[in-house]
Amino acid sequence: MKRSVLTRYRAMAYITAVMLLVLCTCMVFKYGFGMGKDLTLVVSQIHGVLYIVYLIFAFDLGSKAKWPFGKLLWVLVAGTIPTAAFFVERTVVREVEPLLADRTPEPVKA
Repeated sequence: MKRSVLTRYRAMAYITAVMLLVLCTCMVFKYGFGMGKDLTLVVSQIHGVLYIVYLIFAFDLGSKAKWPFGKLLWVLVAGTIPTAAFFVERTVVREVEPLLADRTPEPVKA
């Protein structure tokens, strides 16, 4: 497995988690204080698109790491639970790093 697969997943995990926290903050302002209705709409749509990209990258990583369905499902759902993606990402990196380290570098062809 290439390191870029893990890097893409990590970037999207952080971006999705941060956007979900921003969305939660916007919703508190919208429903708690009655302000920011338009901002909440925009942030929710941005988070939705980014979550779809996160799903694609997480599924790609899971299929290449040959995860069982339950683990893959947990990683996919982590993007919908505030702060969960931060913790799941750390666990995933710890488990996938050895798979990357076992790979022997190929000789450079001239």
